[in-house]
Amino acid sequence: MMNSRLYGTTFAIALFALAAGACATEAPSTSAPEAGFENALQARLQLQPNLNKAKNVILFIGDGMGLSTVTAARIFTGQSAGQQGEEHVLPFEYFPNVALVKTYNTNQQVSDSAGTATAMHSGIKTRAGVIAIGPEVERQDCKASLAKQLPSLADLAEERGLATGLVSTARVTHATPATLYAHSPERNWENDSQLPPQAVADGCRDIARQLVDYTVGDGIDVILGGGRREFVGTALGGKRKQASADLIKDWLKQSPQRHFVTNNEELQALPAHGQVIGLFADSHMSYILERNEDSGEPSLPDMTRKAIELLSQNDEGFFLMVEGGRIDHGHHQGQAGLALREAQDFAQAVQTALASTNTSETLIVVTADHSHVFTIAGYPTRGNPILGLVVSNDDAGNAMTEPAKARDGLPYTTLGYHNGPGAMLKREGTPTHGPQAVQLAAIPTWAETHAGEDVPLYANGPRAHMFGGVIDQELIFHLIKHAYGWN
Repeated sequence: MMNSRLYGTTFAIALFALAAGACATEAPSTSAPEAGFENALQARLQLQPNLNKAKNVILFIGDGMGLSTVTAARIFTGQSAGQQGEEHVLPFEYFPNVALVKTYNTNQQVSDSAGTATAMHSGIKTRAGVIAIGPEVERQDCKASLAKQLPSLADLAEERGLATGLVSTARVTHATPATLYAHSPERNWENDSQLPPQAVADGCRDIARQLVDYTVGDGIDVILGGGRREFVGTALGGKRKQASADLIKDWLKQSPQRHFVTNNEELQALPAHGQVIGLFADSHMSYILERNEDSGEPSLPDMTRKAIELLSQNDEGFFLMVEGGRIDHGHHQGQAGLALREAQDFAQAVQTALASTNTSETLIVVTADHSHVFTIAGYPTRGNPILGLVVSNDDAGNAMTEPAKARDGLPYTTLGYHNGPGAMLKREGTPTHGPQAVQLAAIPTWAETHAGEDVPLYANGPRAHMFGGVIDQELIFHLIKHAYGWN
């Protein structure tokens, strides 16, 4: 266990390294000598803003990674390493610049990923459910959407000769990654079988087709994630209308410098030049806790490391978006263990990015698109298993030997949800704790929902000092533009 005085020293070491603009390679050691919080104070006093222009920007989006998820993931990761957990620090929590981000859509108090990702990638707050389309357009209105398409950070980077990439554990045609390259009044139009006849007649294209046909600059250079089914027809196991359709083959034909990979071995063997689409699952990539060891699916850190390696070949710099997409899905299922293991992998991907870049020239921004109705409660004793039942302290402040009981005489979990499938469980005899259990919920819904509170943002690198306070989500786009020095 790392005590509070040692944590202060560790945090100070991290801040000194960040303030110096050094290339961070790993989280500071927890074996430093104790020196109290004085070092942490001195580190804060000596922080100086990095006024360099950013050559590279990496935007990490933990889908659904609200504040309670960050806290629970911190404890989960610490306990996974044999600590009590509460004292642990995630890699991005060492970043010296932190903000709170408002996540509402123009038409919803509690947002969805399409509208929030559009705000971050295009700088304009818009409706829920639309992909890089202005707020004037109603959802599914194809004709109106054609005149209200919003340029993205990927568009701007490609126009300036930078390399661009997107990495996700979700389908690459899913809401968050799609807002970088597509324009659609409906997030669910991922393949042409989902397009209504009127949308086809009005000239709308499905999201997978827009990715393959993306022609700004030389196109997105690195595309890694899931979603094979959206690019091929039924004869190839996909969902496209034409049975023999193969959009990947169409994409490959456009340049001899393009590559397609389907597993981690092929990904890591790629040459350092050219462009790549890597699709490692038919739909979303597998949850880590449910992943077959023989699946060949790369981890999020694996994909992040390779993406940076490939994009760094461009001397002009790069823009990369990395999404931990399945954090969100685990929460929707009411299974906190799934979500927290995905958040742990997401944090490791941030650490990989720190180890693979130089903080003097690379701005790293870590945030979420929205939160979830996910809570940590019940007065558990220090170090109580975060995925376990609440064990409280006695009147003397020491841990009791049995789980605490609710008013119905039954134990309850530390983690829970305001709504979700867990409310339909019978409490007697139903497992509600453990890595893959469904946690208890208050209101019965088929799927747990997003939440409307602000989400955290952590920034480090050139112009990172601009990120602070309470900001609207679309400001992230404009701050990134400023960090690059784009007027």
